[in-house]
Amino acid sequence: MVGESFSALLVTLDHFISRWFKDLCPAVAAEAFARNSNAFSQTELTYNVEFSAILTICGLLRMFKTLSCSKKLSGNLKVLALNKPTGNRCSSKKAAPNYLPRIFSGIQPTGDVHLGNYLGAIQKWVELQNSNQDVIYSIVDMHSITLPQDPKALKQNILNITATLLACGIDPDKSILFQQSTVSMHTELCWILSCLTTMPRLAHLPQFKEKSATVKDVPLGLYIYPVLQAADILLYKSTHVPVGEDQLQHLQLAQHLAKLFNGKFGETFPIPHSMINDDSSCRIRSLRDPTKKMSKSDPDPKSRLQLTDEPKVLLNKVKKAITDFTSEVTFALDERPGVSNLITIHSLLSGKTHDEICREAQGLDTGRYKLVVADVVIEKLTPIRERLLELEREPQYLEEVLRKGGEKATDIACDCWHEVRDKVGLSNNVLSSASKRELGKLQSSL
Repeated sequence: MVGESFSALLVTLDHFISRWFKDLCPAVAAEAFARNSNAFSQTELTYNVEFSAILTICGLLRMFKTLSCSKKLSGNLKVLALNKPTGNRCSSKKAAPNYLPRIFSGIQPTGDVHLGNYLGAIQKWVELQNSNQDVIYSIVDMHSITLPQDPKALKQNILNITATLLACGIDPDKSILFQQSTVSMHTELCWILSCLTTMPRLAHLPQFKEKSATVKDVPLGLYIYPVLQAADILLYKSTHVPVGEDQLQHLQLAQHLAKLFNGKFGETFPIPHSMINDDSSCRIRSLRDPTKKMSKSDPDPKSRLQLTDEPKVLLNKVKKAITDFTSEVTFALDERPGVSNLITIHSLLSGKTHDEICREAQGLDTGRYKLVVADVVIEKLTPIRERLLELEREPQYLEEVLRKGGEKATDIACDCWHEVRDKVGLSNNVLSSASKRELGKLQSSL
């Protein structure tokens, strides 16, 4: 009778576990990214179960085994038991946890956003958000002050970039959108990581070499800002980061610091993976010099199509785009970079392939084709501009979006920061996790 009762209990437990995995466990997550689409795939599922729950259930199974009440385990319980640590019980090495996928990215509030920024980054952010990913987007204002800024202009630019992101489709109900400087733990974690990295490691990063070459007295912030970037990413235990090729080495530094910290203090951070755009959206070229990227810092405003440009300004810029002396519309990046850049812009905004565009443009010279491209650009950007201007007239709403986003970001950051403090030996007794979180929310609201 006792054996039959335990067997019945085991069946009940097995049924509960099956129901838990199927209906109740929200921690089943996909972590397979399609390289071209930057979207999650459902081909690879990983159960992320609390370790304490595993030990509890495995303990019950050992009790059942001891009482000889069951000789057969169901498939679900076998899978669960496989997650139990194996090997020498005296070993201090623990298996790395399965981190839920989380995407982090940031944008500086400097200059107006142009078409290259929109197609290469912001449009991708919206796609990730709308595919129900866990996404955190930050307006990285502390990065912007590595070079001199007008304080009044910077304050306004923070609101302007917030309005721009919302106008482009970022939804604060689906994403966390916040201002970096309102979460003080970014700089606190940056200090911890700065104590782990070395000066030679930072001196080899290409952007420091490039920017310091134009500055007489190099600010320390310009030197260590890649460490702050690493802190931005790791503070939220981000698993994936959309990044351009020019920022890839900075992400590699974040990966290096995550491994270094984990090896020294124990498993704490996931190793963040890059999400690199392979399509031509990350290669939108200057309209005045198609051998260079479209850039905010280019002194010639005709080199870029800004989201705030009026339709007649967009038309004028496209008409004056540098092409060549061949009238036919053909795509050839190396031989005809100017015309190819216009075709790329047309393709990304319309969804048509390069070949389709060239076939449709047969009989048009490049001058007339520019008018076609201008129409496509105006049709796409005008609604964004109109919504942007509406939002800029509502500064209180924009501030409220950032305040709420800062509170959400603080909730996540606090847990990670207290874990880091404890592992490096800094006392957590002065501020409890709850009081630190409340302090962070207060700072976000100021």
